[in-house]
Amino acid sequence: MILTTSQALLTIAVIAAATILTRTLPFVIFPAGKKTPKFVTYLGSVLPFAIISMLIIYCFKSVSITTWPYGIPELIAGVFVVVIHKWKHNLLLSIGGGTLLYMILVQAVF
Repeated sequence: MILTTSQALLTIAVIAAATILTRTLPFVIFPAGKKTPKFVTYLGSVLPFAIISMLIIYCFKSVSITTWPYGIPELIAGVFVVVIHKWKHNLLLSIGGGTLLYMILVQAVF
């Protein structure tokens, strides 16, 4: 599907407006002088763990432990991510390194 210039500009404008809206809306709803509601503070403390849990489940959902390679590359890469993150506390290093290790394991080893 080929977009015309006007369609491309309209698409960019909608994306820009949505981005600006999502970035400014929290400051409009919760001004600097106003106290943040307890429910929002609670969600801010709980949601990161829930999202990470959902991402882990999503990453491992299609791993088959009954056929070769029995989920071994995924397990090795997952353990690598946890160990590196506990050791260095660096998200880029742990996730990037785990992804790189997984790709090497899948492409060259298994």
